[in-house]
Amino acid sequence: MPSSGTLTIVSSKDRSDDLSSLPVVAARHPWRWVGVVAVLVLVAQFVHGLVTNPGWDWPTFARYFTAESILTAVGTTIVLTVLGTVLGFALGIVVAVLRLSRSRFLQAVGWTYIWAFRSIPLIVQLLFWFNISYLYQRLSLGIPFGPELVSFETVELISPMGAAVVGLALHQAAYAAEIVRSGVISVDPGQLEAAAALGIPKTRQFRRIVLPQAMRAILPNAANEVISLFKGTSVVSVMAIGELFYQVQVIYGRNARVVALLMVATVWYIILTTLLSIGQHYVERYFARGDRR
Repeated sequence: MPSSGTLTIVSSKDRSDDLSSLPVVAARHPWRWVGVVAVLVLVAQFVHGLVTNPGWDWPTFARYFTAESILTAVGTTIVLTVLGTVLGFALGIVVAVLRLSRSRFLQAVGWTYIWAFRSIPLIVQLLFWFNISYLYQRLSLGIPFGPELVSFETVELISPMGAAVVGLALHQAAYAAEIVRSGVISVDPGQLEAAAALGIPKTRQFRRIVLPQAMRAILPNAANEVISLFKGTSVVSVMAIGELFYQVQVIYGRNARVVALLMVATVWYIILTTLLSIGQHYVERYFARGDRR
């Protein structure tokens, strides 16, 4: 006779004890290590080439990196960046307000400005302002289509440096306007409705509700634009303004040490861009208070 079967009941506790006795093995990712090794090899080869290749001409680099003419050019680059950023974002805020206006006419004015200055290359805008005296020899203030009250010689009014600042600021304003506008519209309108229902004044609504939230969306893009403008100042070299890239061109035009002088400009751009990125980090962290993800 066949023996009767036995039914064994295993409790959940016993099952968990069995699972806990199993060894835990970490997931293996061999291709990650392959990628890490490949990157390290490439970096090592690049560094080795920087050190051993005489074509980099590091003695010439060290000679000119802190030369007075280079430091003066770095200062000019910083001045162009600061003026272009301040004036560009000031005008960009005004254009953003036009785009956010309920008036269709003002919206059209803001849209047209952005469309025009984003469509024209920066170098064309700079050369236009540099040669503005060819079109208008004199600028005057007075009654429209009437008598002139004050007039100026355009050549005396707009210097090459002034033309560069105007061109950079107007170009920057078109992008700044869209950055500011996108930051403002990213704020939930329901919050403003709730604030209005509580009787909070509009000025305080903007300062306490809209601005802190909008800055979180504005700052990353605004910082990228400032960095782009900083590097874009090299375009003003076509106007013979003594900024960093122009000064480097002048020097290697005399001594033919092209690579070493380009490395001088490159390292200065990297240093200043890194400082801007560090500043961006701390400003973003300040406005991200209370919103830790």
